[in-house]
Amino acid sequence: MRALRDVAGGRGPRRAPAALLLALLGTLVLPACATPAQAAGYRYWSFWRGADGGAWTYQQQGPAISVPPDGSVDGWRFALSPDGGQDAARPRTASGFDGICAATPAQDGRKRVAVVLDFGTAQDAGASAAAPPESRTACASVAPRATSAEVLAAVAPPLRYESNGMLCAIAGYPGAGCGDQVDAGAAARPKAGADGGSGSGNSGSGSGPDLGLAAGGALVAVLAGGAVWQARRRRHP
Repeated sequence: MRALRDVAGGRGPRRAPAALLLALLGTLVLPACATPAQAAGYRYWSFWRGADGGAWTYQQQGPAISVPPDGSVDGWRFALSPDGGQDAARPRTASGFDGICAATPAQDGRKRVAVVLDFGTAQDAGASAAAPPESRTACASVAPRATSAEVLAAVAPPLRYESNGMLCAIAGYPGAGCGDQVDAGAAARPKAGADGGSGSGNSGSGSGPDLGLAAGGALVAVLAGGAVWQARRRRHP
């Protein structure tokens, strides 16, 4: 602390300001360089439950375990999503049981479950896949204890599952692949949001250098060089 006060008051060694400046610049450079690695993304069908007001809630249970109650809405979205879970892309159609099941009358001993299918965007599909079908809705009339997997089978066949039980395709889409991993740069690119528009953030590919960080590094180098030159000049007037 005394050394810092001496420098601030002009009573320290003449080279102290340069040394102090270099130390401070170092503390700025290190946090800027410590950027986290990007997570990989996956192409898969994410599973959602419709909530009040047309919102969506991510389903923690798989479709073979989840038993939707009468009057509920199951939502499905095929997308390229980072890591999955809560960060997965939501269906772009608002959930609404009354509108989807209006033409399907209630029956004794049966329950009605609305289903929203969002097949995603061309970017979600990838360059080698077929163009995704249009989003659609359906109303399933099924047994009271039917699972979400049985609901889906009733309104959107054919379904394709992997040997470990992972749902790979709904209504035959996509025709191949199952939860395929995609490089981190592609997963970080903006994808269509809930309103169909682009997500926020950098519109670049994510594979190039950060221009802001590069410019900041150049400025630090210039300032550090100037500090060293000034220190040498003071030692050798």
